[in-house]
Parts: sequence; structure tokens; C-alpha cells
Amino acid sequence: SDVASRPAVSQKMSSIDEAFGVSIETGNKCPPLGARILEDTQPAALKWFQNAEIKHGRVAMVATIGFMVQKSGVHFPLYLGPTGSNCFHPASDTAWFLSSSSGVTFSDIATAAPLDAIKMVPMAGWLQIFFVAGWFESIAYQRQWVEENPIPGDFGYDPLGFTKREGGFESEELKSLRLKEIKNGRVAMMTIAAWVSNEVIPGALPVWHP
Repeated sequence: SDVASRPAVSQKMSSIDEAFGVSIETGNKCPPLGARILEDTQPAALKWFQNAEIKHGRVAMVATIGFMVQKSGVHFPLYLGPTGSNCFHPASDTAWFLSSSSGVTFSDIATAAPLDAIKMVPMAGWLQIFFVAGWFESIAYQRQWVEENPIPGDFGYDPLGFTKREGGFESEELKSLRLKEIKNGRVAMMTIAAWVSNEVIPGALPVWHP
């Protein structure tokens, strides 16, 4: 029975190796740990993992930019208001409150370290963030699973019209862009994890960091 099962296992591994996102960095094969985790997965489960990787990668890419901006002391104008109107000098005579009940202003957030800034966000702010995240997840679920979209990471939001070019998702140009997004997301996930670790344990990351 072991001999009979080998072709089936080999065929499954072959399909995993052909999944979008497997590339030259790992010899065009799924890495051993990933292959072990995914060896008994069905196509729907593989698609779930692909969606999870893409979403985490996108969040991590935004997080690395946000971390660098906060760490560098660069702040953008807040609704054309007083706080943060000067890019490098967020303090102002008239500070806008992030939370009037807790007394935290946007100027306070702007001058804090990245992890300290997170702690300063009041509970009402976190509730708004989780509400928006939940709303987005509902849309993603609708597009990917209810409407059975075959392309992982395609949630129907394309304001710049990348997917409307000739050939759509099957065009070589868009396949290249999708693969670059996945690879950049992987790098960003490792980067933000390393930066946060160094923030919590100074010196934990012995290479350049903001």
C-alpha cells in the first residue's frame, strides 16, 4: 500500500510545486517545511494559504513603511490641520485630539516611538480599526469563496486598472507583477518582525534598521 500511495503523494507535491508563488529562490519547489505542512491539503486549502500569505504580505509592506515614517520623525499633514502641518515638526500651538477623554493628541503620537505610538491609541480607536478590518475580511470572503474567484488575493479592488490590461490575469506582465508582490510581501513580513524584535530587545537585529 505504501508503494501504491507514492504516485499519489508525488502528484500532490508536483501540484504544490506548480502553485503560483513558488519560484527560483527555492529551486522552483515548495520548501521542505511548507511541503510537509501542505502535503495533504486540498486545492481549496492551498488557495486559503495563498490568500493568507498575500494578505499578511500586504499588511507587512504597509507596516514597514509606517514603521520607517514613525521612526524617522516624518509626519504628513493631518487633513490640512495644524498638527503635523510641518513635515518634520509635528508639534503645534493648536494640537488636535486623537482622544479628548484620554488627552492624547496627534502631536503626542507623532513624537512617540513606533511601539509606544501603538499603545497610545485608545480603545475606541482600536474598535474602529477592527471594524474596518472585519468589513474588509467580509468583502474578501465574498469575492474569494462565495463568488469563487480563482485568483488568490484578487478581492475586486483595482482602482488603477492593473487587471484590465490586455490578457488580464493571464498576461505575462500581470503574472510578473503578482509574483513581485508576493516576494516583496515575504521580505516585508521578515523585515517588520525583525524591526519589532529589535525595538523590544535592543540589539537583537545586528544589521541596519531604522
